[in-house]
Amino acid sequence: MLFETVAPLFETADDTGWEAYGLKSNGNRAVVVGAGWAGCAAAVQAAKGGAGTTLLERTDLLLGTGLVGGIVRNNGRFTAAEECIAMGGGELFAVIDENCRHRKIDFPGHEHASLYDVIRTPAAVRNYLSEIGVDVVTRARVTKARTDDGRIVSVTDGRGRTFEGDVFVDTTGTAGPMDNCAKYGNGCAMCVLRCPSFGGRVSLTGLAGVREIAGKRADGAVGAMSGSCKLVKESLSPELVRRLEETGVAVVPVPEDLAEDHLAVKACQQYALPAFRRNLVLLDTGYAKLMTPFFSLDRLRRIPGFETARYADPYAGGGGNSMRFLAMAPHDGAMKVEGVENLYCAGEKAGLLVGHTEAIVTGALAGTNAVRALRGEEPLVLPRALAVGEAVAYVDERMKTEDGLRLRYTFSGSALFERIKALGLYTTDVSRIRERVADAGMAGAFRFPPRR
Repeated sequence: MLFETVAPLFETADDTGWEAYGLKSNGNRAVVVGAGWAGCAAAVQAAKGGAGTTLLERTDLLLGTGLVGGIVRNNGRFTAAEECIAMGGGELFAVIDENCRHRKIDFPGHEHASLYDVIRTPAAVRNYLSEIGVDVVTRARVTKARTDDGRIVSVTDGRGRTFEGDVFVDTTGTAGPMDNCAKYGNGCAMCVLRCPSFGGRVSLTGLAGVREIAGKRADGAVGAMSGSCKLVKESLSPELVRRLEETGVAVVPVPEDLAEDHLAVKACQQYALPAFRRNLVLLDTGYAKLMTPFFSLDRLRRIPGFETARYADPYAGGGGNSMRFLAMAPHDGAMKVEGVENLYCAGEKAGLLVGHTEAIVTGALAGTNAVRALRGEEPLVLPRALAVGEAVAYVDERMKTEDGLRLRYTFSGSALFERIKALGLYTTDVSRIRERVADAGMAGAFRFPPRR
C-alpha cells in the first residue's frame, strides 16, 4: 500500500536525545551552505549524527527551487523515497507527506504522484530543523572560504560573519546568477531564487579552488532551463480552479495556432513528452503549476480558462525562466568533492540529477558521510542493488562522457528511470523495497549508533 510508512518517521536518537549520537560535546561542527532540499537533508543527517550543525541560506526562505516545485513520489521517485526511508533517512519525506495537497495522482507520463503544498512546506521544514537543533542562518550569502592544507577552515558571508567548521557540505545549486541567465537563457526572469534581491549564487566548491563542470543541452549549448512556471491559481477560471483543487491536475488542449514548443530547453526531461507540447498540464501545489519553462502571456490568455492568467513564478514567465546546471562539483561515490579533504556536495551541485527526491537522497548521503568522517569511520557508498545507489553511480559515469553531459537524470523519467526499470529496481511494493534494502545491508544506514 502506498504511503503506509509515513506515520513513524520522525525518529530521534531515542529517549536519550540527540546527544547520544556523540559529537556535540566534542565541539565538532558541520556547516552546510545552501538550504534547498539537499542542504536541509544534509543538515538533518549532520544533526542526527551529533555534530553541531549550521545551515546557511543566501535568501530569506528555505527549499530553493522546492519553493515552487512540489512534485514527489511520481514514477521511480516512489521507490527512491521508500529506499531512503528504509535506510533511516525518512524525516523530510514525513514532513512532505504531512503537507501534501494531493496524493496518488496521475498526469501524462507519470503515475502515483504526490503534490506538496509549496506555501506551507518550507515553514514546516524550518520548524523541524529547529526542533532537532540545526542552527539556520538566512540571508547568509557565502562569499569567502578560508582553506588550510587542502581543508576548508571557515566561510564568511557578505555581512562579514564567519562560520568555522570541521566539515562542510556544498548544496549551493547550479542556477544563477543573473549574468548566466542572460548569457545562456532569455535573461533574468525574476524567479524564486531572487538574485537581484539577495545576490546571485556563489559556489563553495568554486571558492575552494575546484574547477566545476557545466551541463549541456542537446545542441551543445551550456545549461538547461527550469521546466515549469507557477500561475496565481485565482487568476484562472473558476472551473479550472475547481478541477485543480478536486483532482490535483488539469490537462487543457492547446489550439494548434497557439502552441509553443520549449521541450528541448527543459532541465526536467521527464516532462519532455508530446503531451506537454499539445496540452497545458496544470498541477495544484498551492499555485497552479504550469508544466512548461515559459509560455507567452498573450497566447496563454487566448486559451479558454486562462483569460486573466498571471504568473507567480517567474514573474517574467511569459518570456523565460532560470538557467541551471552551470556549475557542478566533481566528487566520488561518497559525495566528497575532489581536491578538498573535508568538503561534500549534494543536490544539483553533485550532478545532473533533477528533482526534490534526488536532492534529499544525495543530501542525506553527503550529510551522513560528513559525520562519518568526523567519527573516523569509513564512508558510506550506496550499493547499485538499490535504485538510489544505481542513480548516484550511473550519473557519475555518464557525466564523464560528452553525450552524458547533454542529458538530465531523474527517478521519474528519461534515461535514468528507463535504466532503473530495465534493472528491475522500480517498484511501489513497500515490503519488497524494505526487503531489498535489508538484503543489501543498508537497513538503517542513515542512522548513527551512539558512540561508546
